[in-house]
Amino acid sequence: MERDTFNGLQRKSLAQLDDWSLSFGTFTPDDSVAMRRADAADVLTRLNVRLHDNFPFHHPRYAGQMLKPPHPIAMLAYQTAMQLNPNNHALDGGAATSHLEREVVARLASMFGYGDAHLGHLTAGGTIANLEALWVARSLHPDKGIAVSDQAHYTHTRAGELLQMPVVLVDSDAAGRMRLDALQQVLATGTVGTVVATTGTTGLGAVDPLHEILPLAREAGTRVHVDAAYGGFFSLLTQASDPLIDPRPFLAIAESDSVVVDPHKHGLQPYGCGSVLFRDTSVGRFYKHDSPYTYFTSADLHLGEITLECSRSGAAAAAFWATLEFLPLESESGLGSVLAQCRRAALRWSALLRDSERFQLVAEPELDILAFHALPTDVATASAISRLTDELFERTMTDADDPVFLAKLVVKPNQLGERASSIDWDTPTITVLRSVLMKPEHYDFVPRLHAAVERALQRAEP
Repeated sequence: MERDTFNGLQRKSLAQLDDWSLSFGTFTPDDSVAMRRADAADVLTRLNVRLHDNFPFHHPRYAGQMLKPPHPIAMLAYQTAMQLNPNNHALDGGAATSHLEREVVARLASMFGYGDAHLGHLTAGGTIANLEALWVARSLHPDKGIAVSDQAHYTHTRAGELLQMPVVLVDSDAAGRMRLDALQQVLATGTVGTVVATTGTTGLGAVDPLHEILPLAREAGTRVHVDAAYGGFFSLLTQASDPLIDPRPFLAIAESDSVVVDPHKHGLQPYGCGSVLFRDTSVGRFYKHDSPYTYFTSADLHLGEITLECSRSGAAAAAFWATLEFLPLESESGLGSVLAQCRRAALRWSALLRDSERFQLVAEPELDILAFHALPTDVATASAISRLTDELFERTMTDADDPVFLAKLVVKPNQLGERASSIDWDTPTITVLRSVLMKPEHYDFVPRLHAAVERALQRAEP
């Protein structure tokens, strides 16, 4: 969206809200909070200078961490709602945005196949959302723990410590997915109440085989929670004629007990906006509490009565609602088309890396994340690969003419499968380059990203 168009829509949106506000009458702002133009301009000027100490997260040159710019509609809607600063804890503090939140949560539930019978809400992010899901897991099975892949996000082991519940790490395969034979051994102990399957690990973007995990868990009488914080929106691609992904794990989410997804990742939202959904509405009993000063404006269930968080941003709900009105949860013309382009970008770069004699993929990308390393011209020791990765990381980022910003990932021998035998493991791990291609613009930019890495390698080892 062009800057002039953005600013014009911003002014129009705020003016419409101002007209409504004036219906309550004017007042004189207190001197301590009134905006003084000169002082405000000075503060914002100094802020802009400080913000230059950053990476260009919005640009396709940045292909490092999971940082996706919000959609302009989300930014405009967030700023508009922030003029009121609603709190979606109770209808007392955010009636309009609470209704918007219920609408977007229902759309997420439909995307995952949960249907009308569900319990869910937005959160500050995936960490809190997963904490809630595991808190419910502990409430249902207070004497048992959880099982997660050794490639799952570290938030699960942290949550286990907070909730004082055992966490069992299940071995993963070379593609970064939970091994079914290892899970069966863990389930056989009878000590696990909930299995956590990850739909899009943060390292490789690996997708645990949920469609195969579910039967094993059900046979063992175990619940299944899906951490789809990163990859959940790729469920939209299962509706397409050419899904570009293996649809089976995503379609199986409908049979899971709970699921987490982060709209502030592939949902094009500002930080922080996560969400958690439960298929069984009866788990709401664990949230039951009383408050002497809220929940009086409606006999209906308030969002604060089904969340662990109290104050929550109503502006986040407004922004997500506006985005889904603009880009519905559809595969071809809506948000799914954005996800498809990101997936194509990963496939495009992985093809270039496979054709290269100097680079090696760690694993075939399942979503839009890929990891790779350069092959040293001399003996391929683990330490030499890591040193070359560090040099390429610095060279691509500091290239004055054509900078590219990547990330790094530490991998173990088992994550390379048979390829590990070609490396002299003089260190227990190697550091590789990692790229997250979560902007649709990355598809057209991939040849340039690849060329930058090749150029850096030529300079490092001519």
